[in-house]
Amino acid sequence: MKKVAIILSVFFLATAFTTVAVWKNDKAHSQLAFTVTHLGVSDVSGTFNDFDVEVKSSKPDFRDASFTLSAKTASIDTRIEMRDNHLKSADFFDAAKYPEIAFKSTGIKSLGKNKYKLSGDLTLKGITKPVVLDLVYRGIIENPMSKKPTAGFQLSGIIKRSDFALGTGFPAPMISDEVVIKADGEFAQ
Repeated sequence: MKKVAIILSVFFLATAFTTVAVWKNDKAHSQLAFTVTHLGVSDVSGTFNDFDVEVKSSKPDFRDASFTLSAKTASIDTRIEMRDNHLKSADFFDAAKYPEIAFKSTGIKSLGKNKYKLSGDLTLKGITKPVVLDLVYRGIIENPMSKKPTAGFQLSGIIKRSDFALGTGFPAPMISDEVVIKADGEFAQ
């Protein structure tokens, strides 16, 4: 009984000094973008303009970070209203039926100073698939306006739209199956 009490005491002391910081994206200084190739000759890019990201970490270098993202599908913006409306339709994202895109990290692996592989589950159009993305931690500064710590991250990677049944009526020669993802963000506690 005494050993159990000692073990529990050590555990509680160790966890009492572990603080998990919660960081949320600054919407004015964050972007969630994508690029596809059209007809094999030009790239077309867009963004999701309404999204939230939360980062939790107890380590100052974020090597134990977990990320969650939620984006409003209807906030897609490619600068062409007709194309945006088509992308919101059942041909692609079916925004009425699937109003949110979600990502939840499942692991993070250090590749050296400030570079990581971020694993997680991505849900698009009701389909969840594991993905691995590149993450760069860009450091922390004190924001001169808010006087709060501000962290920066850049995320990039490639997913296949066919994995998520996006645009199944549009073959790869018309719209590339590979979709390049790039997200940049500032985060405050």
